[in-house]
Amino acid sequence: MIPLRDTNPSRKVPIVNYILIATNILVFLFELSLDADLEKFIYNYGVVPAYIMNDFRMMSIGVGTIFPLFTSMFLHGGWIHLIGNMLFLYIFGDNVEDRFGHIRYILFYIIAGVSAAVMQTIIFPESTAPMVGASGAIAGVLGAYVFMFPQAKVVTLIPIFLFFQIVELPAFIFLGIWFIMQIFSGIFSLGIGADAGGVAWWAHIGGFLAGVIMLPFLRKRS
Repeated sequence: MIPLRDTNPSRKVPIVNYILIATNILVFLFELSLDADLEKFIYNYGVVPAYIMNDFRMMSIGVGTIFPLFTSMFLHGGWIHLIGNMLFLYIFGDNVEDRFGHIRYILFYIIAGVSAAVMQTIIFPESTAPMVGASGAIAGVLGAYVFMFPQAKVVTLIPIFLFFQIVELPAFIFLGIWFIMQIFSGIFSLGIGADAGGVAWWAHIGGFLAGVIMLPFLRKRS
């Protein structure tokens, strides 16, 4: 299922959401310019669970341990990875920012992204595969959205074999299906290991749950 748009207009210009999208795009363009140095850059600024856990075991926690938890959410592994994440952020982020306000929204986004990275690290502490992408933070946005706007309609493109069907789904159905897929994929990944899967499913789960937990504390009261 591919979301095309929602039918839930925001009341204010989502300035922070636009800045986040622009930042992710600019960082990715910078990645493309690195050529041979890209792998080193990804390992330095992406989250490598084994490195983080080793620092904790050795009690040598420093900037190099904590910093990637923040920087990894602005890195992406390819155009499809970037475009997919930015599409979800564009569609769902504006309404969440509208309800939270600009400052609370950026705080929410960062905490959700860090929570996602921590969850993936806890589940796969020996993984040496660098984790990058905004999907953990965006999963937090989805967790907040589905509880604030469960009846909002999501215009969705559904591929059926060689045909495509466009339907309107309530947000709680679209995002409910999305979260169930993350759960099943996350459980399946436990059998094959994080290094073999390529997608940080547990980061998505951790970010989504963080978004749900933070919602009552950060959204503005009427």
